[in-house]
Amino acid sequence: MTTRWGIAATGRMAAAFTSDLALLPDAEVAFVGSRSPESAAEFAGRFGAGASGTYADLVAAGRAGDVDVVYVATPHPQHHALALAAIEAGTPLLVEKAFTATLAGAEEVVAAARAAEVFCMEAMWTRFQPAVAHVREMVAAGEIGDVVLVQADFGAHRAFDPASRLFDLSLGGGSVLDLGVYPISLAQHLLGRPDRVIATGTTYPNGADASAAIHLAWADGRAAALTCSLASSTPGRAVIVGTEGSIELEPPFHHPERVVVRRNGQEPEVIERVATGRGYVHQAAEVQRCLAEGLLESPVMPLADTLDVQWVLEECLDQLGIAMAEQPVGL
Repeated sequence: MTTRWGIAATGRMAAAFTSDLALLPDAEVAFVGSRSPESAAEFAGRFGAGASGTYADLVAAGRAGDVDVVYVATPHPQHHALALAAIEAGTPLLVEKAFTATLAGAEEVVAAARAAEVFCMEAMWTRFQPAVAHVREMVAAGEIGDVVLVQADFGAHRAFDPASRLFDLSLGGGSVLDLGVYPISLAQHLLGRPDRVIATGTTYPNGADASAAIHLAWADGRAAALTCSLASSTPGRAVIVGTEGSIELEPPFHHPERVVVRRNGQEPEVIERVATGRGYVHQAAEVQRCLAEGLLESPVMPLADTLDVQWVLEECLDQLGIAMAEQPVGL
């Protein structure tokens, strides 16, 4: 059975994801929505979508049964309004990370999806990478003992431009929401919700966060040491430390192809698991699997995990003195 995808937004992220849909059997791009009908039409022509229009038109297509699932790739603060509209229309959702701009916004979307019994998942593609899936299996099998520490960094140099989405606070700009979400999600995936968050960092002249050092602490002594930055490139490595060894996700850890397993007293083992396409196809396949099986949440990326990550993100921003707000999209 073919899954008909609706794409909300026409930027770089939407294009990368939509390109990978072509690699997924029984997936088609049925509708493209944008603020600009002209932009939507151009994107639809480029990717062979059957129809295009405004965001309101996309929601209407879902309500009419012409779209099976909507992928939301707008700036973070616009996820909230689009997600609520799609849920009200009864349309399943895959929402880019960060899931929303605020914890309250995320809680509202999750509550609405659960109440309406509409499938919803955060597009944390890292969790579905073949290498990361293999790491998850190794950790679950106890191959490095009990996980006690996660270290991860994600930094990418971008020239400061207050007009760019990456730095505009009204569009969710800054390093924490854009890059910090990756190491935070990895730590949460392996260790659960922390008991305490400590964040320090630097800001740009407009108040957006340039870099952040994040310490997550658990009452039993487990911890995560995480960094993110838009001011400088970093290795992009992650290390999972257990009581009997460690696993390194080689750069870039958020879509790795190789991992190095170091079991105490043994020679390192290098394992390679290559992603299909750009790597986005794996999360799309999970969505289609969940829909086919009638699931309302993904067991790999459940909404409870999304809320835990969103809580950490907001704690970090609060400690950096940054306030985010959800934004309307003109529906």
